[in-house]
Amino acid sequence: RKISVPKECYFCKEEKEPWYSDVATLQKFITDRGKIVGRLRNGFCAMHQRRLTIAIKHARHLALLSFVTRD
Repeated sequence: RKISVPKECYFCKEEKEPWYSDVATLQKFITDRGKIVGRLRNGFCAMHQRRLTIAIKHARHLALLSFVTRD
């Protein structure tokens, strides 16, 4: 099974940085179960994947994002 992976980093292309208060953007890179999507699936560069992870964890700590989703 092939997964289509973007060839360029979303944040490099948009010239943005992942920020904890930008919840709408951060939710794009979290699965429906609340896991952070890996670098190989979202096409990020290493620097932005690290910053995205920190931003998501910061937003979770401030209760802007949930740790898990309940059904």
